Amino acid sequence: MGRENRQPRGIHHGVAVLPQGLEEAGAQELIALGAKAVRPLRRAAAFEADMACLYRLHLQCRLPFRLLRELASFPCDGRDSLYYGVQDAVDWERWLHPSMTFRVDATGSAQGLNHSHYSALQVKNAIVDRQRDLWGERSSVDLEEPDLHLHLHLGRGGAVLSLDGCGGSLHRRGYRAAMGLAPLKENLAAGLIQLTGWDGSTPLVDPLCGSGTLLIEAASRARQLGPGLERAFSLEGWADFDAALWAEEEQRARNREQRQQTLPPIIGNEQDPAIAEQARSNVEAAGLSDCITIQCGDFRELDVPPGPGTLVCNPPYGVRVGDHDGLDALYSDLGAMVKTKASGWDAWILSGNASVTGALRMKASRRIPISNGGIDCRWLHYQVR
Repeated sequence: MGRENRQPRGIHHGVAVLPQGLEEAGAQELIALGAKAVRPLRRAAAFEADMACLYRLHLQCRLPFRLLRELASFPCDGRDSLYYGVQDAVDWERWLHPSMTFRVDATGSAQGLNHSHYSALQVKNAIVDRQRDLWGERSSVDLEEPDLHLHLHLGRGGAVLSLDGCGGSLHRRGYRAAMGLAPLKENLAAGLIQLTGWDGSTPLVDPLCGSGTLLIEAASRARQLGPGLERAFSLEGWADFDAALWAEEEQRARNREQRQQTLPPIIGNEQDPAIAEQARSNVEAAGLSDCITIQCGDFRELDVPPGPGTLVCNPPYGVRVGDHDGLDALYSDLGAMVKTKASGWDAWILSGNASVTGALRMKASRRIPISNGGIDCRWLHYQVR
């Protein structure tokens, strides 16, 4: 399609759904990629973007779970106003043909609409009833791979109906078929690395690397690899999808990549041979075998490269994986190893159990609240001197 025939590139209101604790970092990422009027919210950030920027966010954002594009908003004070508001707010003849499948998710509440499942059902009923009026038939609901993914948010006397263009959570990069126990989600790992300020100019070490997610996300970020380039998006089926503009943004993302960039040593250590092998498989799938080394052995015997550098670590909390037995000793040994071998380094440790963190016998200079899978954690920064 020629440039002159493209859909108008108006400004769209959107919301990035983010891990709790990464709202400010997520807002910074949105701004860096060209979004405007960015406002951090609870577990989210609101923004404005033209279509090119919206495509860019899908292809290049590392921190969001999802990106929602507002399709319509209208007053809503109950189930009837929701039903008729949905029918009248959108040109369903354009957006959802009966041959397409769809899904509706809902958040928030209004009078008589206090349960998200019921609110989503009202939206579904409004849409399929309108389809029957138009065509005499209706779309099917597909919860796994819908052609059109809708999101309703209720609050402050109004309803916002949005499109989810992701086609599955953005945290799934595609490289992590193999993982250890209780792995960090990729977008959370990316956010933690962003908070450290590591820029790829000094060594990076994870002495308890598990499936390698922190190191993979760090190296991917340093090389500016587009996290969305190797996956499909449901936005490609939107009624106003602009294939030429999408191709431009894909090329823009590829042009940013620095796959041949030489990075300083990036080293992961894992004691369990099977998990270490999983980490190597993940590193290879991410295309980073040339810059990430996964060692197998006891972290107490790990030697780090000459400093300065950054050490990152997500040790067990004793909440879901294992228990408290031995954790005090593990944390004590980890603290001793860091102080002995990483002098002059910055150490960042994700703590989900304050009762054992004291065994590190180190004083944190920063404590950043983070939620990891519903566990209240702190991303602790230690300046090792």
